[in-house]
Amino acid sequence: MTSTDPLLAGLNPQQAEAVTHAGGPLLVVAGAGSGKTRVLTRRIAYLMSRRNVAPYQILAITFTNKAAGEMKERVAELVGPIAKSMWVSTFHSACVRILRQEAMRLGYSNSFSIYDSADSLRLVTIVAKELNLDAKRYPARQFQAMISNAKNELLGPQDYINAASNQFEQVVADVYTIYQQRLQRANAMDFDDLILKTVEVLQRYPEAKARFRSRFRHVLVDEYQDTNHAQYILVKELVGTEAEGIPLAELCVVGDADQSIYGFRGATIRNILQFELDYPNASTVLLEQNYRSTQNILNAANAVITRNESRKEKNLWSDAGSGAPLVGYVAESEHDEAVFIADEIRQLQKESKSQPGDTAIFYRTNAQSRVFEEVFMRNALPYKVVGGLRFYERREVKDLLAYLRVLANLEDEISLRRIINVPKRGIGDTSLDYVDAFANANSISFWQGLLRCSEAPGLPSRAAQAINDFTSMISALNVLVEAKTRPSVIVEAALEQSGLLKELADSVDPQDEVRVENLKELVAVSMEYEERPIEELGEDEEISLAGFLEKVSLVADADEIPEGEDHGGVVTMMTLHTAKGLEFPTVFLTGMEDGIFPHSRTLGEKDEIEEERRLAYVGLTRARQRLYISRAEYRSTWGAPNYNPPSRFLDEIPEDVIEWRNQGGASLTPSLVRKSRVAVAPPPRATGKKISVMELQIGDRVSHDTFGLGSVVAVAGEAEKAEATINFGQYGEKRLLLRYAPVEKL
Repeated sequence: MTSTDPLLAGLNPQQAEAVTHAGGPLLVVAGAGSGKTRVLTRRIAYLMSRRNVAPYQILAITFTNKAAGEMKERVAELVGPIAKSMWVSTFHSACVRILRQEAMRLGYSNSFSIYDSADSLRLVTIVAKELNLDAKRYPARQFQAMISNAKNELLGPQDYINAASNQFEQVVADVYTIYQQRLQRANAMDFDDLILKTVEVLQRYPEAKARFRSRFRHVLVDEYQDTNHAQYILVKELVGTEAEGIPLAELCVVGDADQSIYGFRGATIRNILQFELDYPNASTVLLEQNYRSTQNILNAANAVITRNESRKEKNLWSDAGSGAPLVGYVAESEHDEAVFIADEIRQLQKESKSQPGDTAIFYRTNAQSRVFEEVFMRNALPYKVVGGLRFYERREVKDLLAYLRVLANLEDEISLRRIINVPKRGIGDTSLDYVDAFANANSISFWQGLLRCSEAPGLPSRAAQAINDFTSMISALNVLVEAKTRPSVIVEAALEQSGLLKELADSVDPQDEVRVENLKELVAVSMEYEERPIEELGEDEEISLAGFLEKVSLVADADEIPEGEDHGGVVTMMTLHTAKGLEFPTVFLTGMEDGIFPHSRTLGEKDEIEEERRLAYVGLTRARQRLYISRAEYRSTWGAPNYNPPSRFLDEIPEDVIEWRNQGGASLTPSLVRKSRVAVAPPPRATGKKISVMELQIGDRVSHDTFGLGSVVAVAGEAEKAEATINFGQYGEKRLLLRYAPVEKL
């Protein structure tokens, strides 16, 4: 189709069809790199300048504020500043604008507050407290996740009560009811309310609905495959039905079922797969020409995604030629994988084929970034981590490191203050103020003040008890440091005894799963530190907790990396979920092992494996010219080598598009695990399961690797909390956690 219309210039026939379509609903199935943003912006510009639609009659919905801003700018470039008066925003922003006008109908003032996730969690915690619920049995985060899911399904408290089928759901319904009442009392809405309440306004108040229906004559939705049920119903309400007597709004949705990867957030792929059922007179335009990648990359992506049953048939093609074959690499360990990638980036730079700034490294979970960060720092390769903090800046990692810093130095007040109520122990700021005042009055340190907290005037006895339990736990863990226990064992013990691990492991919040993985990664780091070959050790360096903390702080401190022309930009690292919508000339897709990617949580679940495969498709289609795929024969989990089979997605890539640099396999055996300095047994695993621990009685004689002979003077606790106070003569009395103490009964 040749067109003289400048708004259609440079569009292929399918893109032009999507831009000019008029009348019934339109579904644009836009494959990766097929120019969907271009189609959306041109369509909006076409509506205004060729179909005389007023800008205020257009509502365009995107998933991020950044995308909304960019779309507005691009339309303004085409039609001028008039574009600024259209509504281009995220679902949440559009709903806030509607509710600022309509919230009065629901008993809110239009100056209502919007609670973020942290505010909402605080409120849920208060409600649970009010209902006298045991925080261990009923974690607030779990309530928060379940209330959020209910709202995404448009279930209010009453619906939840009616649907409750067991005692636990009944408890959730009670919390949800009071939570919602408290929100209303505070004239506040949480993020999920914004969509729920907008739908409520449109469904309950016909005059309000008529106002928005007659205003928005064109509704455009980007990334339609990522909408949840509440968003889907909102779009339906804004478009309207024949029965209402108002002409339907013209609906255009753009999306790709093959890139639906947010099921864990409540997104439902059925919204796009059943679009034609929801809107029987809908037209579909298929955008299959890809303007991003070479044909080899597309052949790999097409071959993988074709294995999914829940999809609309399409086949991406490019006229950019076949390009370089994909490169496959089987590394010995995750460390070897990171070194290979760093070397390859340097080589590409040397040959002027690709600069670091053109390069991205993708992984399935945030924890995987750690080994890349360390290798890149050592090699002075500049990088940035997107969509997540650098490994050592993540909250849970900082919490565990703060525990370790306190164990290495009991007087470290800042670290003490950070951890004393993490996980929650009922030690609030007011209690700490009393301790602080007492310590200052007696010229003693904060730690000494905590040890003597029962003497602090004004401190409630419950808080004093909680502080005593905390100092008792820290003192017992500190004996491990005195006894020169291996850092990895101390890390494990701190994780378990503090309750950090248990709190995250018991949670149903998907984010907490990621946090557990980050903590596992820190255990692996401590093992790596212990197992360095002799030649890497300083002259008089001994393996110790203080040494480990020093190494970590130096690594974490090397973050200030110069950016600029000299470095050809920086390598970008991110999770696959974050990568959606981006593209890079060179891409490294890492950790391609069953259990890593696809994630262990999804194995055995057909729908979840299909979502993981869509995630692989997103990763593959980010690459423009060069695509590397790597896996490791083994990687450390809790510090022990874990052997994972190759990812099933590797088998789905046609052999003729990928060249393997090395196949791994037979040559790599467990004996090749990096030689450690000493043969060490793996530390006890922090699993949260029942533990069998040596039983001691008062009067028993024991021998300890560091303190020598001693006799038991007191015993307390059981299972993993079992401890004994032992008199070791010249070393005095020591309280030992028996699970970790190298003692033998004589």
